[in-house]
Amino acid sequence: MGRSVLCVDDSASIRQMVSFALKTAGYDAATAVDGADALAQLETARPSMIITDLNMPNVDGISMIKAVRDMPEHSGVPIVMLTTESDDMKKQEGRAAGATGWLVKPFDQAKLLAVVKKLVGPA
Repeated sequence: MGRSVLCVDDSASIRQMVSFALKTAGYDAATAVDGADALAQLETARPSMIITDLNMPNVDGISMIKAVRDMPEHSGVPIVMLTTESDDMKKQEGRAAGATGWLVKPFDQAKLLAVVKKLVGPA
């Protein structure tokens, strides 16, 4: 089983772009439409990493990260925010919630894959 990454974003096009980049690089990619969907999937899924948007309906990225950090089986999973937000206060809020890193949209595919490789290793 390869390394799997869960991409959480309410934008279908972002989910498709991230998923395509990951799969092309040899990672397994799963997607969730928002934080609530991701948390439901995490009841059975064991991703190596999570990439999440900040602003989403139902459960936003910060709330989702806090919930993931409270799950013993996922507490150490790297979580990278992938968002249009570049505000330092939001970044601090993300780090305080437990985010491992922060990438700003539009994202560079090579940079995204470099972060994934650094955090979870090669596919």
